Amino acid sequence: MLANFILFQIGWFACVLGGAHGWPWLGTSIAMIIVVWHIAYAARPRAELLLILMVAAIGAAYDSALVALGWVDYPSGMLLPGTAPHWIVALWMLFATTLNVSLRWLRRSRLAAAALGAVGGLLAYWGGARLGAMELVVPFAAAAAIALGWAVLTPCMVWLAQRFDGCAPTTAATMPPEPHRA
Repeated sequence: MLANFILFQIGWFACVLGGAHGWPWLGTSIAMIIVVWHIAYAARPRAELLLILMVAAIGAAYDSALVALGWVDYPSGMLLPGTAPHWIVALWMLFATTLNVSLRWLRRSRLAAAALGAVGGLLAYWGGARLGAMELVVPFAAAAAIALGWAVLTPCMVWLAQRFDGCAPTTAATMPPEPHRA
């Protein structure tokens, strides 16, 4: 659990500092190494990969909406104009690696997940802005959207993590049900 937390922090700083200093691929590369390592050591790599890809899609859509609204701007790493940079999507993937490990405890309370999402999400974006990786162009609107968005998305991602838990030991109780065959 501690390794998961530390690797997430390393990946976060690599992505944010890479994005801030014009080296976005460096951060994305480090994040992808961590994600691949996480999947390789998962009890059920396929389930964990599905979770990571779903969270990446959610994050790409969410952050692209913030960019499209003009509330957030990134100095580097956009593959398509008006969308979230690749290093932000890599951060969402890194976040997904914590959901079934160091943040597993959030399953006990959707309220705790929402509160952590609102506060932690806002602090992460604020930290990224302070380090120069992004700008909150319309600070109040961006902060409100980030806090509200993460308050809603975090419980949803926790639910997805529970459904696609690739890290729990494989037992009959944790195996997904077999599809019904006619």
